[in-house]
Amino acid sequence: MSVHLPKELLSSLEGLPGYDAEAFIRVHEEGRQVTSLRMNPGRMEAARADDAKAVAGEAAGDDAKARAVAAEDGILARAAALFPRSARVPWSSYGLYLPERPSFTLDPLFHGGAYYVQEASSMFLEEALRQTVDVEQRLRVLDLCAAPGGKSTLLQSVIRPDSLLVSNEVIKSRVTVLEENLIKWGGVNTVVTNNDARDFQRLEDFFDVIVVDAPCSGSGLFRRDPDAIEEWSPANVALCQQRQQRILADVWPALRQDGVLIYSTCSYSREEDEDILDWIQSDLEAEGLRLTLSPSWNVVETTGKNGGCGYRFYPDKLGGEGFFISCLRKRSGSTFVAPRKKGNLERLPKKEETRIDPWIKKDLGLSFFLHQEQVRALPETLMADLPVLQGACYLKRAGVLLGRLSPKEFIPEHELALSVAIHSGLPAVELSKEMALTYLRKEEVYPDTVHRGWVLAKYAGVNLGWMKVMPNRSNNYYPKEWRILKREG
Repeated sequence: MSVHLPKELLSSLEGLPGYDAEAFIRVHEEGRQVTSLRMNPGRMEAARADDAKAVAGEAAGDDAKARAVAAEDGILARAAALFPRSARVPWSSYGLYLPERPSFTLDPLFHGGAYYVQEASSMFLEEALRQTVDVEQRLRVLDLCAAPGGKSTLLQSVIRPDSLLVSNEVIKSRVTVLEENLIKWGGVNTVVTNNDARDFQRLEDFFDVIVVDAPCSGSGLFRRDPDAIEEWSPANVALCQQRQQRILADVWPALRQDGVLIYSTCSYSREEDEDILDWIQSDLEAEGLRLTLSPSWNVVETTGKNGGCGYRFYPDKLGGEGFFISCLRKRSGSTFVAPRKKGNLERLPKKEETRIDPWIKKDLGLSFFLHQEQVRALPETLMADLPVLQGACYLKRAGVLLGRLSPKEFIPEHELALSVAIHSGLPAVELSKEMALTYLRKEEVYPDTVHRGWVLAKYAGVNLGWMKVMPNRSNNYYPKEWRILKREG
């Protein structure tokens, strides 16, 4: 679909670093769409990308780094088998370009969280994080404008499993899809909040990293979403700039001294990119950070008036849409001091833990607490942080919802089925694609299994959810609000 760009936009881009008017206009007029996704390393390992595990074990011995490299190679080998003719996104560990866009709705692996469909340029967040922060240390990370969840799922894959990821969305109607995508991703260390940026001032100096993928005028996505052109105007760019400054100023106290802010937009406009970079440095007293780029990436470095570096992504130069990102270090502030008075979580009694032990992996360092008579899990290292967050924010979700303890049995929840915390030895049945789609439509499935009771439905080794199998029938426990309605591609 050919895209005709506003003349005022084109004239405003003249003189920007890397801007080539002829090539820029041509790539929009051609209307070629780029499809990319990012594999979920936690899901692939949980699915026993058996080839990856075998390679990792045999090739690496006791060398942890070699094991990690071998596991990554195995996951990518599995990804290549799932998506033939795909190509690597060069700045992403698990990003892939696809030759054409398939029907993701009719792929059970999509619903099982095996991958996230994400625009390739925005995957550069991984490089920004790895180059500015020691991700081998335990971190507190805030993704401030998180819905629908692309950057949060990326962050969760990069930081340590015992680091804290707070994924926030201010718009209430968008929190549901954020929750769903994080549940599908399966991490145990995430908290979802529904707050305005200024609310995080109550958490002064709390976060080591804050990611602000700011609301913007959206010009970088015009090729993918031509309808958005109707909403673009210089006045809207100015309005977005004011909103971006307000958001950044409001959340700034929550970043600790020497913490890192990663700021990004999907806009080409200088007012929302370099000008904001300059404003952060001057008004918020931050130090700009420079990243190392591979020349083959064709990412354009741009420098603000105060010496800070930003990075521009143009669709005529690389496989991705328009994007801007910059990294800054906070020079003011202090380190976080926990409040003396904080709420207490209702820990699951030890005698009850034995009832859920068979359902949970033993090596994740999880602790269990009760909320509204349901059992949730969170890494023990984060249990002290949760009451602090509760005292400052509106929490929509914390950790993983495991299930409910009834007098007769433990009743598992869907979140447990998709979580990396689930025990790998539980009864399961591998479904064909046709049966998997039937299951995902929440229709009755007749599995070929001798197991009775709670059984995991799997497709290609990836958990999809729960069934309860009885002698003559089975009950489908896939969430009705997630069921797919589409019948054919």
